[in-house]
This record gives sequence, structure tokens and C-alpha cells, in this order.
Amino acid sequence: MKHTLAVLVENKSGVLSRVASLFSRRGYNIDSLAVGVTEDPDISRITIVVHGDDHVLEQVTKQLNKLIDVIKVSDIGGDDAVERELALIKVSADVNTRAEIIQIANIFRARIVDVAPKSMTVEVTGDESKIQAIEKLLRQFGIKEMVRTGKIAMVRGPKKV
Repeated sequence: MKHTLAVLVENKSGVLSRVASLFSRRGYNIDSLAVGVTEDPDISRITIVVHGDDHVLEQVTKQLNKLIDVIKVSDIGGDDAVERELALIKVSADVNTRAEIIQIANIFRARIVDVAPKSMTVEVTGDESKIQAIEKLLRQFGIKEMVRTGKIAMVRGPKKV
């Protein structure tokens, strides 16, 4: 089972390294990791997706809370969260295939962000299944390069982390 954790930390150098090493020391794999400053410039938010059962989640949460720079740890996965990823996908494209690539991008509400003589780059945001679906359709053209952000998530409604 995948769990999405929102970890509020002090915005200082070395904090991300300490958080990541906590996972590796205990043999837990991080499926996704995204970091950014919050509305308070002294606080950063790390969104971590970890695979494991409730015991793994409990252990990770306890260990994170022991770190000095960690302010708060919240499990925010599930239906009461808005989750998104961003992907940039560079595909082979020529005069004959450009229209079809643009049509696929439009269906997924993606954007063409770069056009070169032999390639096009598509930007798409959405949940994991949407990213996987457009990737599958674009494979027929030949994916030259692809990069994905980690998942970011926020609790729905008036609640906050």
C-alpha cells in the first residue's frame, strides 16, 4: 500500500539529506519525493510517497518525528487529498506525426512546450494514472526522454497540514 506523507521541516541546509538517509538506513524505499518552500519561507514541505503496510508507516512516522528539524508529519493520502504530478515527455516527431501528438496532448489537457525539427516535448499534470496513460499512448512515437516530478498533495477543504 502506498502512503503519502507531508513533512513540514525547518528550511535549512542538510534537512533533506537527513530525512532521506533515515529511509535508506532502515531499508525503506521512497517511491516519490518532492520538496518546496511553503507560504512561510522558514518552513519547507517534503511530500514523500512510501510503499508499505501500516507498521512501516508507523515506524517511518516515529523516526521522522525524532529528527530535530522536523516540525510535523501527516499521512495525507486517500480520497480526502488532492494529488498531482508533472511530467515532461520528449517524443520523436516529424511532419507526419505532429498532428497526432498534438491531438493526444489535447485529449489529456497537456501542453506542447517545445517543438524541434525531429521532436516535440509535452507537459502534462495529473494523477499517476493520467501520466501513465499519456505515456503509453506517446510510446508509439518513440519517447526520447521523460522526467517526472514526485507527487505533491494537499488535504481537501479547510483543513491544512
